[in-house]
Parts: sequence; structure tokens; C-alpha cells
Amino acid sequence: MAQHELKRGLSNRHVQLIAIGGTIGTGLFLGSGKAIQLAGPSIIFAYLIVGLAIFFVMRALGELLLSKAGYQSFTDIAEDYLGPRAAFVTGWTYWFCWIMTAMADVIAVGVYVQYWFDIPQWIPAIICLIILLGLNLLTVKLFGELEFWFALIKVITILALIGIGVILLVMGFKTDAGTVTIQNLWEHGGLFPNGISGFLLSFQMVVFAYVGVELVGVSAAETSNPEKNIPSAINKIPLRILFFYVGAIVILLCVNPWTELNAAESPFVKTFSLVGIPIAAGIINFVVLTSAASACNSGMFSTSRILFNLSKNDQAPLHFAKLNKNHVPSSALWISVLVLLVGALLSKLIPEQAFGIVTTISAICFIWVWGVILICHLRYKKTRPQLQARSKFKAPFTPFINYAVLTLFAVILIIMLVAEETRPALLLTPIWFILLFTLYSNRRKKEKSIKLSAWKK
Repeated sequence: MAQHELKRGLSNRHVQLIAIGGTIGTGLFLGSGKAIQLAGPSIIFAYLIVGLAIFFVMRALGELLLSKAGYQSFTDIAEDYLGPRAAFVTGWTYWFCWIMTAMADVIAVGVYVQYWFDIPQWIPAIICLIILLGLNLLTVKLFGELEFWFALIKVITILALIGIGVILLVMGFKTDAGTVTIQNLWEHGGLFPNGISGFLLSFQMVVFAYVGVELVGVSAAETSNPEKNIPSAINKIPLRILFFYVGAIVILLCVNPWTELNAAESPFVKTFSLVGIPIAAGIINFVVLTSAASACNSGMFSTSRILFNLSKNDQAPLHFAKLNKNHVPSSALWISVLVLLVGALLSKLIPEQAFGIVTTISAICFIWVWGVILICHLRYKKTRPQLQARSKFKAPFTPFINYAVLTLFAVILIIMLVAEETRPALLLTPIWFILLFTLYSNRRKKEKSIKLSAWKK
């Protein structure tokens, strides 16, 4: 391999749509029903609070990435500010985050295809993996194009939902559930119908809805103009959150009183059905299918790049640093897909509860990654004030906001420990971190032993 660097093949259009794809996923299309059942209309505040916290995480990441030209991901940042141990644990944890998320999504692809075809769910799951692998092996630009069209489908769906909802509001349209009105937000038990406890319990699903937004940071090494594109993508995150999440949820709750929504049913399907679109379920099933495929595509991209960077930093086998003729880390891509393939093949043996466990573990691990970004930013501000002074993309309200967001993450983890549904996943997750710290310690001991033997000779 003559080339050893990733190709900067993503344009501003690609990065912007990757950012949108990262902030719209199965958490919104599938998870919002359950979250609404837990919190009622107060779910709007949960999305606002977590969304604002994620924005500050992204501003911290953006400033760090642009502070040094050599950074290719936040694992490089973690090594620089917290040492190789933190980089090793964070890098492999981020890979694990996306493997778990992508594994759930590829299983979901199989389930969604069964809506139209009576075939075992592992068949479309494997076909999806093969197609996405083939496309990702070609060029990074193809990844950008795939995400562009995947994100476009999501955007059109939400635009249609909001547009139809506004028309129904103006008309005062009557449905089987009652009149479409903004008063539905507070007329069925108030904004907090299930009290503060229901509001707090919804945070796990809300956090999962936002996983992947930091993919802008992973793609930083492959943008043609990071100084312009990264700040542009990050600064538009609040508007996307307000429009695509808060806006969509407000419309859903105006059209459907929260008491009419089923946790096991997509609220999007119900809304389209209410206006008399006969193929609504099929349309939304297609959208959710593309959303799952998009998340799986993002998972392939991010896990391969994480393995590539870990290998370049001597924290993973050197084989993963090899690039093919298209400047794609093909070896890293293959190993990630093989792990996902095992998940697809074993999916029929895993009970339905496993999906909830997998997504909860993913959310917990993402909180670790986001927390590391904030801590690195605190270290950057304290130890390298000269770099911070020259920064053209300063994160606002630091260091206060860093501590505030870290506190919020700690509170969310405590809520997960208290909640029955999320407690098993929270108690299982430390096993992963113990394994990583043990592997790193053994690796360091082996390296010291080799160096000592070489010195004696």
C-alpha cells in the first residue's frame, strides 16, 4: 500500500448530511413512542435538555479537533490530554458503541423487510451488510452519497409530518382521538402527567436518540476543508434538534393526545394514518428501514475508522491500518462487518429483550465517550492556554458548562441504575471496561518485558 493516509473525499454537502443523519435515527422513529408513554408531553423538555448538552459536547469536540492539524478523531485527543490508557479504552469503547448500535440496526433491517416478504429475518440482514460493505470498500465519497440519500428520506418524512400537522392544526381537524389542537399538550394530565419520575425515566431513550451525532468528529479526517465544514456542521445542530426532534414531537402530541399513543407502535405511523393515507404503514416502514440501514452504514464507517486510528497509534493490530487503492481501511472494515455478521446470524437466538439491553449499553458507552471529550476540553483549557487563546472556534461557557453537562450525564446514569428496565444493562457494562483496562495493563507488561529482554541482550 503506497498510500497510508485517509482520503479527504467528503464535501461540505456530505458532512452536513452526515450530521443530520447522526441526529435523526431509530431513536426518534421507533423510541419516541415509548419515551412519550413514560414522560407524556414533558418529553419535549427531555429532548431539549439532552440536545443542548450534546451541542456543548460537540462545540468542545470541534474546538479540540481544530486546535491541532494532526487530530483525526477524539481518540487522538484522548491520548494527547489523558494518556494512552484513556485513548485505548475510549477508542475501543467507541468501536463497541457502534458495533452494538449497528448490530441492533442490522437485526432491525431484517424485521422491517418481513413486513413485505415472508422470509427469515437473518437473510435481509446479511444482504444489507454485504451491499453496504461493497459500497464502503469503494470510496469514502460513496459513503457520503449513501448518507446523503438516507438522510434526505428522513428529512422529507419529518417535513411531511410537520406540514400535515400544521394544516390539521389550522383546520381544527377532528380525528377518532379528538380535535387536533395545541391544547392536547396540557389537557390530558398536564405537561408532567406521570410526574417527575416519568420525566426522568425517559432520559435513557432520549440519550439513545442522539447517539451518533459525534460522527462529525470521526469524519473530520476525511473532509476537504475541516476549518470551514466542521464549525458549520456543529453550529447547525441546535436548529436541527429544535426542528427535527422538538418540532416533530410537538406536532405528534398536538395531533394525538399522548394517552392515545402506544409504546410498541410508531407515533409517525399513527399520525399518517389519521389523515387517511392508506399506505401510511408501508411508507413509514420504508423510512424506518432506510433509517436502520443508514445507522448500519454509519456504524461500518465509524468502526472501521476507529480501528484504523487505533492501529496507527499502536493500540490495535497493525493490519487494521492498511488502506486499499481507494484509501479505505478495508481490513478494519472487514473485521467490523464480520462481527456484525455474527450478530445477524445469532439474532434469532436472542430474546426480544436483548434489543433493549443492547441499546442501553450503547447509550451508556456513548456517555463515556462524550464525557471523555468534555474532560479533554477541560485539560486543553488548563494546560494549553496559548492554543485556546488562538482558537477561532471557542466552546462557549467553559469550564462551567463542561461540569454542568458531566453532572447531567452522572444523573442519567443514576436514573438508569434505579430503573428496572435499564439496571441490568448498566450493571453489565462495567465488565467491558474491566476487560479493556485488564487488556491494556497486560499489553503494557508485555511491552516492558520485551524491552527489558532487548536491553539485557
